[in-house]
Amino acid sequence: MTAPQDPRRRRVPGPAGPRGDRRPRQGAARRPGERSGGSSGRPAQRPRPGGPRPLRLGSPRPRLRLISLGLTLVMLVFVVRLLQVQAVDASAYAAKANVNRYIPVKLSAERGSITDRDGVDLATTVDAYDITAAPDLLTPETARTRDAPRQAAALLAPILGKDQADLEKKLTDNPESKYVVLARQQSPQVWNQIKDLKSALDDSAAKGRGTNVLAGVNREAHSKRVYPNGDLAAGLLGFVDADGRGAAGLEQQLNKKLAGKDGKRVYAQSGGHQVPTGDVKEQPAVPGSDIELTIDRDIQWAAQSAIADQVRKSGADRGYVIVQDTRTGEILAMANAPGFDPNDITTTNSEHLGNAAVSDAYEPGSVSKLMSMAAVLEEGAARWDTHVVVPNRLSRADRAFADDIDHPTWYLTLNGVLAKSSNIGTILATEQLGRTKREKNRILYSYLRKFGIGRPTGLGFPGETPGILARPQDWSASQQYTIPFGQGLSLNAVQAASVYSTIANGGERIAPTLVRGTRGPEGDFTAAPAPKKTRVVGKETAKTLAEMLESVVDDEQGTGAKAKIPGYRVAGKTGTSNRVDPKTGRYRGYTASFAGFAPADKPRLTVYCAVQNPTRGSYFGGQVCGPVYKKVMEFGLKTLQVPPSGKQAKRLPVSYNPGQ
Repeated sequence: MTAPQDPRRRRVPGPAGPRGDRRPRQGAARRPGERSGGSSGRPAQRPRPGGPRPLRLGSPRPRLRLISLGLTLVMLVFVVRLLQVQAVDASAYAAKANVNRYIPVKLSAERGSITDRDGVDLATTVDAYDITAAPDLLTPETARTRDAPRQAAALLAPILGKDQADLEKKLTDNPESKYVVLARQQSPQVWNQIKDLKSALDDSAAKGRGTNVLAGVNREAHSKRVYPNGDLAAGLLGFVDADGRGAAGLEQQLNKKLAGKDGKRVYAQSGGHQVPTGDVKEQPAVPGSDIELTIDRDIQWAAQSAIADQVRKSGADRGYVIVQDTRTGEILAMANAPGFDPNDITTTNSEHLGNAAVSDAYEPGSVSKLMSMAAVLEEGAARWDTHVVVPNRLSRADRAFADDIDHPTWYLTLNGVLAKSSNIGTILATEQLGRTKREKNRILYSYLRKFGIGRPTGLGFPGETPGILARPQDWSASQQYTIPFGQGLSLNAVQAASVYSTIANGGERIAPTLVRGTRGPEGDFTAAPAPKKTRVVGKETAKTLAEMLESVVDDEQGTGAKAKIPGYRVAGKTGTSNRVDPKTGRYRGYTASFAGFAPADKPRLTVYCAVQNPTRGSYFGGQVCGPVYKKVMEFGLKTLQVPPSGKQAKRLPVSYNPGQ
């Protein structure tokens, strides 16, 4: 039985062949079982083998599956890569992203000024720049040119005044470096020239003409130290090195206070220029403190001029002058000659760069006799008017001692021994200090130590010498007789001045000071600690010694007549000692000196002068240093407006008549 066909199915008509349309013609007989207007109940006939196939639409699902698979694979690759970048290698890629992006720049702290006691600048700071570069921005890959370092060096050399080869070497030594200093402490004008050149290269690069080989060149604010007064107080002030750190003198000693604390600034950059919208992290610099010294600029100038002139006239190796306020211990001047200009030390003899006034240790000679007389008077071993018979020669230990000139037997008072600066008289006086040599030496040693000999001055100055003073049990046979008149021990110029300031201050030693105080970045002033005070001798002893020192200057038999100052009573002492040659260690030449204070009746200033190895004219202290003392003391008294003395000196007798 044949299943009925779906009435909806229709025969697919074939194309008209040679015989025409295959559909039944009108009026033609229908085949049995064929319904009118409908399909027959039999299956449709298949097309003939040679005829065309029927048209069928393909399914889209396989294609969609293939496309989906392809997209999935692509997305999977992106996801894996994203995970690798953001999770696995995140830190490494972040570091690479920051290469040539964030630039650290040191913010140099402004160095504090050094001023005199009136606030006048002795050392200060002006604007300057260190010219720096980033060598990693000049590599062929980054700069897109093979010889960027050479081009940059050629452009910068004439501006910086540097050798082109040296600059190129700095730019190529470490190509991965982000920082190298090409030149230090350049003026703002130099940086402006470089900045203009960078702008011109930027414009050319923007137009496709070349590369900006200066893109990595920058400037770092690094102020320049200047000394407005040139060589004034140079030995005291010192200087700074190329990095702006104190390298000598007070600049070195007080470097921590002066330097402050550097800051840091990190900014984003691109192509050598700061990104305006980039992140900026900044730690501000803390400026250094200003240092106010005890120095008076005008008195310092007078002292420096006077000693420089005398060193030249005498053909001496060097000389120094110390001016001290007797009431406070403050040093008002510390002058050295020859000096140097701290603004440019490249052409200065290295021997002149220090502060010889505190670093030279030398035998003081007769200026040291004041300490011996102080011990004799304070111990009650003699009085100012004690008679002393002084022969032409005095045999002691293994030698015969003499004075600076041959003379008949002198009949002197103890005051006359000091006035005429007799070595023999000083030995005879100090022999009265004890019953035995050991006791005498011990007592004298104790006074020398109290005066500050053989110990630091208290200034804490770089290179300072404490001098040399052996223990009394170590004194040689001759040394126990030479030390009383100033040979066989050594000191520096500040120690010598302090001895006389002690007597001027009534027998109380005030430790010398150079710093009055500091002024912080906020303007607050902090006074320096009070100096240490030590009682050395009593007031009566100090008063008697001051009167005896006047005889040295005022009496016609005294050795210090050239130190007289009209209207003022002057107390002083000459010194002439054999000098130890630092090269051979043997005595060669002399040290001429003069120390004293004024007004003698009401002391205000102490002045000490020493000249090493004078070779022209006289070598005696009164002749060489007496005039220097007078110039400096006279100027200082007028500068401080110290009134003239109101009373005449007592004029203590220098000698006595042995027949009376």
